[in-house]
Amino acid sequence: MTEGTASARILIIDDEEQIRRFLRISLRSQGYQVIEAETAGKGIELAATQTPDLIVLDLGLPDADGKSVLHELRHWSSVPVMILSVRSSESEKVAVLDAGANDYVTKPFGIQEFLARVRNLLRLPRSAEKPDAGVYDDGHLHIDLVKRRISLKGEPLHLTRKEFSILKILVSNPGQVMTQTQLLRELWGPTHTDDTHYLRNFIGRIRQKLQDDSGEPRYVQTEPGVGYRFIDRR
Repeated sequence: MTEGTASARILIIDDEEQIRRFLRISLRSQGYQVIEAETAGKGIELAATQTPDLIVLDLGLPDADGKSVLHELRHWSSVPVMILSVRSSESEKVAVLDAGANDYVTKPFGIQEFLARVRNLLRLPRSAEKPDAGVYDDGHLHIDLVKRRISLKGEPLHLTRKEFSILKILVSNPGQVMTQTQLLRELWGPTHTDDTHYLRNFIGRIRQKLQDDSGEPRYVQTEPGVGYRFIDRR
């Protein structure tokens, strides 16, 4: 963990004091700064005045639904938002991710997985500021998004135009869940958002070319029924 990551400020918006206390202790043990809000109104106020690097947002708040908080935030902020909720249906997850959330964790949850997802989301703003943001290289896989060149173990790799477009979206949003609806709408248009079989077929081909095992993925991870995320191995 870098010094910049460790000093990141995280806003927790959750009305359950026990959850906030658990997260506060866990996050501070990793060096993060933690600020808290127990209501939607207070959460929006702190998001505007405290400039957090990440927001952990519960959906079931006493004064408003968390989705309305997310909607308000996305009018003026691109801060990464992780949803933390007991709502576990795929339709709920997809709707919230499509609305602009970056990740979704279902209660109860394991703290190590939670912290790993926090680290992933905290990479997002920093990667956007890098001068080489258009290049991914972990010593095994090299992707140049600008020149549209890919190599695996030093050997050139050919992807079709559509395969490259899918991979480009995933690589440009490392650690972030990209929903099937988002990908289908952007790549095939709004009339194809239900054609998930298109996407599965292309993802399968991309994995095969990257020599990526879907059971133990190195690069492309499936969030069942929701979408896909790119695992940044650098």
